[in-house]
Amino acid sequence: MRLFAAVLPPEGVVDELATEVAELKKLPRAEALRWTAREGWHFTLAFYGEVDDGLVPELSARLKRTAQRSEPFALALRGGGQFGHGRALWVGAEGGLPALGLLADRAEAAGRKAGVDMGEHRRYKAHLTVARSRDAVDVRPYVAALREFTSRTWTVGDLVLVRSRLPRSGVPGEQPRYEAVARWGLGGAG
Repeated sequence: MRLFAAVLPPEGVVDELATEVAELKKLPRAEALRWTAREGWHFTLAFYGEVDDGLVPELSARLKRTAQRSEPFALALRGGGQFGHGRALWVGAEGGLPALGLLADRAEAAGRKAGVDMGEHRRYKAHLTVARSRDAVDVRPYVAALREFTSRTWTVGDLVLVRSRLPRSGVPGEQPRYEAVARWGLGGAG
């Protein structure tokens, strides 16, 4: 299974972001970007890639312990930026960023301890991808438009293990499908 650990914003925050993205799509050259579907909006904490079915129970047990050791925290969507000279446009976060970073570090450690090949450690950067491009695109107007965007604040209360199914149809614009495999309440809730 292709898996990752994530924080999912609640539906009301997703609605606010959808309104903002609709405005971004009105900017010049918006068609040069592949806009991600709202069903895929999440903060990836740790990407595990293809995980052998035999490792999933151990990974799940370790993620459950990670959630129990992590307290709920406040978060809001805020601003935006880019990776790879316009290859990815993202929305950032504000609020409990230290807690989000710690949760990401713990989710990565859970994967390593469960035997998942995590590759090289990368410093965590909180981001929720809203668009991608195969080619370099000047996304400065989009980043500037996102500068003033802030969603309502919510309490992050769950750590979610998500399965990603990549498109196989070859249909242009087809999006990956995401399915929550497991969810654990932070601080032992749920």
